[in-house]
Amino acid sequence: MGANKPGKDVHDQLGRAVGKNGGTVPAVILVNPQLGENIGSAARSMLNFGLTDLRLVAPRDGWPNPAAETLAAGALSVLENAQLFDTTDAAIADLNYVLSATARRREIELPVVGVDGVGSKLRAMERDGTRTGILFGPENAGLTNADVALSDAILTYPVNPAFQSLNLAQAVNVFAFLYAAGEGVPDTFDDALSDVAPREDLVRLFDHMEAELEEAGFFYPAVKKELMRHNIRAPLIRARMTEQEVRTFRGIVKALSRGRGHHIDRKRQSESKKKTETEKKSES
Repeated sequence: MGANKPGKDVHDQLGRAVGKNGGTVPAVILVNPQLGENIGSAARSMLNFGLTDLRLVAPRDGWPNPAAETLAAGALSVLENAQLFDTTDAAIADLNYVLSATARRREIELPVVGVDGVGSKLRAMERDGTRTGILFGPENAGLTNADVALSDAILTYPVNPAFQSLNLAQAVNVFAFLYAAGEGVPDTFDDALSDVAPREDLVRLFDHMEAELEEAGFFYPAVKKELMRHNIRAPLIRARMTEQEVRTFRGIVKALSRGRGHHIDRKRQSESKKKTETEKKSES
């Protein structure tokens, strides 16, 4: 088997290009994967978190595998662009930094890294031009020591020591999430919150509210008026309301001060008056 040629665009479900196979995102290398379903699920997890470089080393059931397509669910582009290799050495030949995902202690002198900061570390390396990747072993036994020895470090998850075995696709999903988390808040949420209202807008709200409360006899006894005013203002200041929220609150105060019931009664009286006038005109 030889490697597929990288470089094709990979698209999401809306047809938008999200990267190129063999690009700057970490390569996910599945060594001797057994089930096509796990390969498909892994591809879906990868694309969920922006990973597109899938590499397969001698999959047990050959490649392509129709079983993988069923569980890829929208990530067929990752499968179509997957690179196929005979050996682990060949699969990582173009990489500068490689992790091995394993929960087992190895008698190999390699640094072991946990989940904290691994995503941001890989992103920083990529910005410096370092090509990275991670090895995952087959479902039945995991990576061999020979495979692990090819890596720069071991990545381990804080799993239950009494039940360490993760499904292959789940293990890939955890890594994909860790990588994506290194970016911080997604761009789609940038500037999601409006600016906080100027303090002068809040002061006008306070003046408006307190004037209506004064009219309603809220500040009683009078000796506690200043403390009551402070207790009203403090939580509203902590809320860091936007300009729109301040306007909404002023509208609420205005509606309550006029009285909803009185407003409805006045509307009914006006409608009744118009009806009476219309009837008089008809009679005349």
